[in-house]
Amino acid sequence: MSQHILTTTHDAVVRIQINRPEKKNALTLAMYDAMSEALLAAEADPAVRVILFAGAESCFTAGNDLGDFLDNPPSGEESPVFRFLKTLIAAQKPVLAAVHGVAVGIGTTMLLHCDLVWAGPSARFQLPFVNLGLTPEAASSLILPQLMGHRRAAELLLLGDTFDAETALAVGLVNGLRADSELDDYVLHKAQTLAAKPPTAVRLSKELMKRWPAEAVRQTMSAEGEIFIARLHSPEAREAMTAFFERRQPDFSRVVDDVM
Repeated sequence: MSQHILTTTHDAVVRIQINRPEKKNALTLAMYDAMSEALLAAEADPAVRVILFAGAESCFTAGNDLGDFLDNPPSGEESPVFRFLKTLIAAQKPVLAAVHGVAVGIGTTMLLHCDLVWAGPSARFQLPFVNLGLTPEAASSLILPQLMGHRRAAELLLLGDTFDAETALAVGLVNGLRADSELDDYVLHKAQTLAAKPPTAVRLSKELMKRWPAEAVRQTMSAEGEIFIARLHSPEAREAMTAFFERRQPDFSRVVDDVM
């Protein structure tokens, strides 16, 4: 398992911590693989009843490590990032998250597949896919409009601006807010409370809640993945990524239209 993904057990709760604070917990392919393995191990362990995601040192995750991501771009549904998302979506046990600081890209979209999420006032969310010449992933193009309506979802996905914890609460992305100094203990307590409940009743209740949209989520994520992979090689994405590494604003006026 990657040294940047740590797992600890608290009674019947497994805490999966993204631990790369020097890079704002940016995710590499090895980290995606490690998170998938941690999820699968927790699902297979009868002593584990709840899974909890958190980030190290007041940061959830800045999303993909762009250097690693561009050196090893996803090429299909078995790529580490898509494997992680499929594993998360398939989790039968309840998944919770505690969000401090930045939650960018998949740091926001993975929360759509967690059952309970709390954030601190420091939390800052962003869905920057369009800004990078890319398109949504993790079935966010389906779930966000259902969660908050088309206009609010369009604001977050098309403009790609950062939004704060209060906005995340208002649009239903998180369950509630707690002081950053209290957040980790609070969410762990919620996880332990949930772990003390009848496990089969909890699992079946989650299954029933997710039953009707499950196939639509899988189909949407597959369609998004195909477009996302194609977009990685587009002139727009190339300009956006080049501008990022050159620390300048991208100029899409110079990009030839590449409508698929």
